[in-house]
Amino acid sequence: MPAADFTTIAELRQSLIRKALRYAIFAADTTVAAVTAPFDTAGLLQTLPAGYLPVGFTTTDGVTFSGDLSNSDVESGQSASPTRSDVETDTATAQWVPQETNAAAVALYENLPLSGTGALPDLGTATWTWSRPKTPPTRYRRLVFIAEDLNKETGNALYIVRHFPSALRSGREDEQWTRTAEISRGVTYQAYLDDEAGTDSITWIDGPGWRDFAPETP
Repeated sequence: MPAADFTTIAELRQSLIRKALRYAIFAADTTVAAVTAPFDTAGLLQTLPAGYLPVGFTTTDGVTFSGDLSNSDVESGQSASPTRSDVETDTATAQWVPQETNAAAVALYENLPLSGTGALPDLGTATWTWSRPKTPPTRYRRLVFIAEDLNKETGNALYIVRHFPSALRSGREDEQWTRTAEISRGVTYQAYLDDEAGTDSITWIDGPGWRDFAPETP
């Protein structure tokens, strides 16, 4: 019997271990353009379309991307294990806890529009006020998550960008007022299929530090 083909130590690369050294979350109404090309041809991160608001500081737990995967099994009398299995549902969610009291954090928590009628005005403008409607509207958002890391070998930046072109609030945490901690408004948003994008989630990885991994052309 031939020996097992184990991965050799030489093939292990510490430089491919990624961390979100810095990260940011942006949100927009679905009237704003979806993100289709976050990088230019040189791999440089581009400015988001007008209308995306920054969520600001979050707790050190960062952003947690989760999901729910369920399969539909076929059972047969001749087998103790399923004889066929098909994916039934595969959902994606993102959860985070904002620490700032800004327009995006409050709107995402309270299900308010991010722009137009009903949106919160600029910081410091008169009195911010909002009321809970008798029937909460179904309000979809566009969400963008950007993580920045560094190429360990070159020091150049690389980025991971994830876009939920159509996301709906699926949960929120308690809002607690106490003198020992900030007022935070944790939320969970689930990604849904967007007709324009043809998917519920898109992820890109690029940047100068990423392109540094490309093999040299002889």
